Parts: sequence; C-alpha cells; structure tokens
Amino acid sequence: MTLNQVFLLDHPLVSHHLTVLRDRATRPSEFRAGVARLAMLIGVHATEDIPLRDVEVETPIMAATCQRLDAEIGIVPVLRAGLGMVDPLLELLPDASVWHLGLYRNEETAEPVGYYDKLPRTNAADVAFVLDPMLATGGSIDMVVRRLQEWGVSDIRVLSIIAAQPGIDRVTRDFPDVKIYVAAIDPSLNEDAFIVPGLGDAGDRIFDTPQSD
Repeated sequence: MTLNQVFLLDHPLVSHHLTVLRDRATRPSEFRAGVARLAMLIGVHATEDIPLRDVEVETPIMAATCQRLDAEIGIVPVLRAGLGMVDPLLELLPDASVWHLGLYRNEETAEPVGYYDKLPRTNAADVAFVLDPMLATGGSIDMVVRRLQEWGVSDIRVLSIIAAQPGIDRVTRDFPDVKIYVAAIDPSLNEDAFIVPGLGDAGDRIFDTPQSD
C-alpha cells in the first residue's frame, strides 16, 4: 500500500516475521535474524526505481545488452539499532558505501542527541538509504535527513521496520520529498515515546543488552 510518500509493505512474509519480532519471548538471535529478513524485504521494495544504464557484456554464448545500476548509493545506519539492517542491504547493493551517524535518545526529553558523524565532506551519494528499525517520534530521522541534505543528497529514503503514526506525520510534514518504506505503522506512542504496540527497544533486543524498565 502506498500513502503518497509512505510505502507500507503488504506481504505474508512481512506479517510472519513481524509477529516474531513483536513477541517478547523471541530470543536475540531470532530477533536479529527477523530484522535482517525484514530489512531485505523492505530493501527490495525501496530499490525498485533505482536508475539503470545499458551495458554490453559477453555471455558464454554471445554479446548481450544488459543493465547495471546507475547511481552512487549510500547506506546510512542510525547507530546503533540501524546496524542490524546493514548486511541485508549490502547483499542487495554490494557496491554501496556505508556511512554512520550516531544518535542516542535523551530519556528526559525523548529527543535525539548526535554523538558521531562519519559523512564525508564532499561527493554526496545520489541516493541515501537511512536505516533505523524504529521510527517513533521522528526526531532521529529528522536530524539525519537534515544532515544528509546538508551533505547534498537529493534522494533520501528511510527504511524502518515499524513506524508510529506521529513519527510518520512529522517526517512527511518536514520533508515532503523523502520516501519512507516500512513494514508496519502502529497508531501511537506511550508516555515514554515508545511505539505502541511496537516491539520494545530494537537496539537492546538486537544486541541483547538490558532493556529499560
């Protein structure tokens, strides 16, 4: 289903793997595997209109006109949870560059705080895929998109597993040209700005670190 710039996946495999991630009994190893599977499904959908160029290759039989990707692509995981989505995207896009932006959430304000930035000064990517399993308030994505725009990226695509409607509303309002690809949209946030019903803290569950009470 497409909602203007928001692309919501509708597929039996997406529904199945989402159920695994939502289940609090899912072990960290299973959770990581589920994140990877969903990231690949989302990645296939998010790359369906990447530009192509014609190339001539020699098959074992004869010359053939084929196509290769015609764009400089950057993969931008939001540390740390976004790291769980990188490898599946690199399986699809092995020639992509990976750039890291580190953010943590201020637990009092629920707003993001930047602490790490490894974007180069020049040579901006043509297309940037921002990876973050959870799009909650939209604050982190807002900060990342602004930084990528400063770098010079014109085509920015956000890939998330679960998004909250308030976060979707914020990002689409602030950035009408940014596309969002997501496996599920949940209705709300709780008083701690966690997605409801959500799946908890994706970073804690990916890396098996203690979750907040």
